[in-house]
Amino acid sequence: MGFIELLITAVGLSMDAFAVSVTIGLSLKRASLKKALIPGLYFGLFQAAMPLIGYFVGRVFADRITAFSGWIAFILLGFIGVRMVIESLKKESDPDEADASLGPAAMLPLAVATSIDALAAGVSFAFLEVRILPAILIIGVVTCAFSVFGVKIGNIFGARFKAKAEFAGGAILILLGLKILLQHLSILHF
Repeated sequence: MGFIELLITAVGLSMDAFAVSVTIGLSLKRASLKKALIPGLYFGLFQAAMPLIGYFVGRVFADRITAFSGWIAFILLGFIGVRMVIESLKKESDPDEADASLGPAAMLPLAVATSIDALAAGVSFAFLEVRILPAILIIGVVTCAFSVFGVKIGNIFGARFKAKAEFAGGAILILLGLKILLQHLSILHF
C-alpha cells in the first residue's frame, strides 16, 4: 500500500472524528487552539493506536471485535449524544452555562467510539503487509488535523446558536451512532 492509498485510508478513517469534532466545537464558547488540539490529540492518538493494536491482534480476534464494533460505537455515541441534548435543554434556561467538557471522562469514550473502525483497518494492514509505523503516523496526523479543523468549524456556528447548536450536535452524534450500527448490521450500504 503506497502513500496515496494510506492517505485516502487516513482521510476515510478520520471522518467520524471530524464529525464529532464539529459537534464539540458547536458546544464550546470559544475554541482556542489549545481547546481544539485536545480533541485532535485524543482522536489522532486513538486513530493511530487502534490500527497498531489491530495489526498485532491479527485475524484471531478480528471476527469477535467486528461482530460488536457497530454496537459499541452506537452505544457510546448515542449515550454522549443524549447527554448533549439534555445539557442543551438545561442551557436554554441558563445560557451562561460552562463550556463542553474536554476532560478524559468526555473525550475517552468519543475517541474509542470514533476509532473502532481503525482497529479493523489494522487487522487488514497485517494481511496486506503494510509498513505499520508510517501507516499509523499518517492516520494519526490526518485525524488530528481534521479534528482541530472540525472543532474550529463547529465553534464558528456554535457561537451564534449556543444551546440549539449543542442540541443539533447531540442529535448528530446519535444519528452517527445509528448510521454506524445500521451499516454494521448491513441495513445501510454507504
